[in-house]
Amino acid sequence: MDQDRETGTAFMPRYDAQGLVTGIAMDAHTREVLMVAFMDAEAVARTRETGLAHFHSRSRGRLWLKGESSGHFLKVQDILVDCDQDALVMLVEPQGPACHTGARSCFYRRLVDDRLEPVAD
Repeated sequence: MDQDRETGTAFMPRYDAQGLVTGIAMDAHTREVLMVAFMDAEAVARTRETGLAHFHSRSRGRLWLKGESSGHFLKVQDILVDCDQDALVMLVEPQGPACHTGARSCFYRRLVDDRLEPVAD
């Protein structure tokens, strides 16, 4: 079965013990990583059905549509699946900042020695 998952054509997500896979949102044009969150089977299904990125909110314990409160939706253009199907990269067109802080990407700081410094735009 692992060979089917790793080299076959069937979509067979490998969910972890909590029923989650890693979901990475990447700008379809710039290839900038915008955010990382988790997806359960429902989030994967709703993303595929609607073309908008859905995730599983671990803190709220429920399905979460990115942009449901901010209006900053992530329109999914393509979904890439890693070799063992436990991570998805969604190539998206962001409809505003991806980060809840208002930053374009959640990855707006870099580690320098033992401090975090802003990433220059």
